[in-house]
Amino acid sequence: MSQAQERAFVDLAPRYLLDVPRHVAATSVHPDARIDPAAVYGREAPLVVEVGSGQGHAIVAAAASRPGDDFLAVEVFRAGLARTMLDADRVGAGNLRLVEANAPEVLETLLPEASVHEAWVFFPDPWHKSRHNKRRLVKPGFGAVVGRALRDDGMLRLATDWEDYAVRMREVLDAAPEFERAFAGEWAPRFDGRAMTAFERKGIAKGRSIRDLAYRRRSRV
Repeated sequence: MSQAQERAFVDLAPRYLLDVPRHVAATSVHPDARIDPAAVYGREAPLVVEVGSGQGHAIVAAAASRPGDDFLAVEVFRAGLARTMLDADRVGAGNLRLVEANAPEVLETLLPEASVHEAWVFFPDPWHKSRHNKRRLVKPGFGAVVGRALRDDGMLRLATDWEDYAVRMREVLDAAPEFERAFAGEWAPRFDGRAMTAFERKGIAKGRSIRDLAYRRRSRV
């Protein structure tokens, strides 16, 4: 990390970064670990979670433009977390918190069941080589993982610039009993709340189509 990013962990982490009890690895979450969102943010408000927030461009922009909502960025790469904290501090996004942890463990363990209003998965690692596809985040079983954390009628929003991954995401979530499509046709329209990032522009410049998907959490009853 750069010196500025190193300083972010010293100066800003106490304000933005959640202290998570670990289990077997540095980014693991202890099975008994839980957070109370109302206590974390000091209020009751809709909670939006971005899984794999990268450098935080999308979630910082959203937190700054939606002060009435709370936001949680989940990421394992420290440089990205540092960049997110620096940008959040610059725009005064006091409604944003970060967690350095494996996303499935955050969704399955750390967050209370049905506590999330929206979950975002924007441009996850495509693991595009066929022998690496099994490492993808969105695969069979992901619906149950994210569905646990989402409230009834909560939204799951996804985007990718890899066509085969987009198709696979759609197949996985169409088959997940926890979800129903929240779009008509082949793909969802671009989510207005997703800020255009350098990563997305790079994909467009390479001639890739950006694919959005949107799913609604079915009622548990």
